[in-house]
Amino acid sequence: MKIGLQFAMPVELHALPGAKNLQPFETVSGIPFFEIAPDILACAGGVSKVNAAMAAEVFCLKYGVDLILNAGVAGCAAELPTGSLVVASDFVQHDVDTTAVGDPIGLVSTVNQVSFPTWEPEHCVKLLAEAGFSAVTGRVATGDWFATKTPRAEWIRDTFSPLLVEMEGCAIAQVCLRNGVKFVAVKSVSDHLFRDNQAEEYFDFGAALEAMGRVVLPLAQKLQEVT
Repeated sequence: MKIGLQFAMPVELHALPGAKNLQPFETVSGIPFFEIAPDILACAGGVSKVNAAMAAEVFCLKYGVDLILNAGVAGCAAELPTGSLVVASDFVQHDVDTTAVGDPIGLVSTVNQVSFPTWEPEHCVKLLAEAGFSAVTGRVATGDWFATKTPRAEWIRDTFSPLLVEMEGCAIAQVCLRNGVKFVAVKSVSDHLFRDNQAEEYFDFGAALEAMGRVVLPLAQKLQEVT
């Protein structure tokens, strides 16, 4: 089982123990790739959907991964404590809208889906529990917008009922679907969309990074054992 660990920002990749000292073994399309452990590769593919899709496609087509594990920090549309771990149950893309031609809101027309489920999220929660970590499952909404306390955020919450909002996961889910590659995502709560101090929370997300960094490699190794 070959696994690709996909982060958006270098600071998220560097949250892995020892990752700051690693040198990339190859750079493809401007994306450096690292070997974290036997048959476990990693990259920080960049923020937003296009960057995420590019990195995921490299993982699938060039490196032949069997599973992509997307990890990082995310904004919370509910009231989970900062640093809480969420295994995504499914992803939606909140900024795709072809309702003008009769489609449901959020429909990705090429594959004709609104919801993009992940691989066995409850089982992944169980694997994390076996490794000593607590996590919950929930929907994640993706779009090219840093979500803040605005009517738009309220619309996303009321339309899609996500637990988290971020900028990459649904793009990776679509790439994995079309390549027949399993997809898992674990996110750590960094900030809360509907709190007045959201900006302060986001720029002080050390606890969220630490919580995420502790679990990614143990989860990947357990996934190697069982898939």
